[in-house]
Amino acid sequence: MLRRLLLATALAALPVLSVAQAQPVAVGAIEILSGPNAAYGVSIKAGLELALDEINVKGILSGRKVMLTVEDSAANKDQAINAARKLIGRDKVVAIIGPTLSNEMFAVGPVTNERKVPTLGTSTTATGITDIGPYIFRTSLPESDVIPVTLKAAMARGVKSVALMYANDDAFSKSGFDVMKAAAEKAGLHIVAIESFGSKDTDFSAQLTKIKGLKPDAVGISALVEPVSGVLLQARQLGFGPETLFIGGNGSNSPKLGEIAGAAADGLIVGSPWFVAKKDPLNTAFVASFQAKYGKAPDQFAAQAYDAMKIMAIAIDRAGAAEPEKIRDALAKTDFTGVMGPFSFTANRDPASTAGVVVLVMKGGKFTVLE
Repeated sequence: MLRRLLLATALAALPVLSVAQAQPVAVGAIEILSGPNAAYGVSIKAGLELALDEINVKGILSGRKVMLTVEDSAANKDQAINAARKLIGRDKVVAIIGPTLSNEMFAVGPVTNERKVPTLGTSTTATGITDIGPYIFRTSLPESDVIPVTLKAAMARGVKSVALMYANDDAFSKSGFDVMKAAAEKAGLHIVAIESFGSKDTDFSAQLTKIKGLKPDAVGISALVEPVSGVLLQARQLGFGPETLFIGGNGSNSPKLGEIAGAAADGLIVGSPWFVAKKDPLNTAFVASFQAKYGKAPDQFAAQAYDAMKIMAIAIDRAGAAEPEKIRDALAKTDFTGVMGPFSFTANRDPASTAGVVVLVMKGGKFTVLE
């Protein structure tokens, strides 16, 4: 009788154990899916979901699926913080990817770091991101690694003087400007003027008229894609021609620039850790899969997100458990090769290599490699 009772108890427990093992691993993402800067977040979401399709064919942790919940921050810091709290408290996520912008990460990072939830930025390039705390990582190259490469390419084309413009009301643009200014000074460029504007401004005529009178060889702009597009459109209206080279930061590195500014964006150069036509089997397969799924080519933000989702899934699998602290430790030991190339983290949880930076130029509304 006792033996039958024990056997019945054991058998009754088996389905419960099986269900527990089959439960998906909850991962969250916070991205800009609405508003003027949605181009970045929509691309990131697409890259994450494409990678997730591939990850869930085999699963992780002995066959468990990854369930991704994406929250819209709308580029609002308070909304991003609320999204993080919801993901952690309600959805019980074991890790978070995002948020999209650096100023959002400076708001969200302290919250997720305090809760000890690994947080992986795919597009946060401002200085000081990973200094927030030991649970904050990023796969995006800091502007300080990319902008000097861009300026070197500009100088190879005869640029000796530069005017700088930047949006003064967000952390990403201000940090990018600081990097651009420091890199220009270190390179020996003569800075003829520094002009600022608000990220929602639409009239840049006063700043551009002053700059045009000083006749710099180049104009560097640190801002998100919407204001950069506005600056370029107005610059062409004011008579800036091809003799003045425009240089963008990471905010310019979006197909949206060509869509908004059209021919006015032609000639702008920008550094990037990735290019759609990169000759590499992994990248070729990624671009084909992205095109098949979404009917368009990916951009840098989608590529970074695609790799980041795989890096996160591999870390969870290597951790051996869906436990945030173990995942954090596994992330720190990342040794991965993806569409962006070989990837690992520094001791400070930044990307370890800058070898893949290329300089792109806008032509006919699209980016191509600068030759």
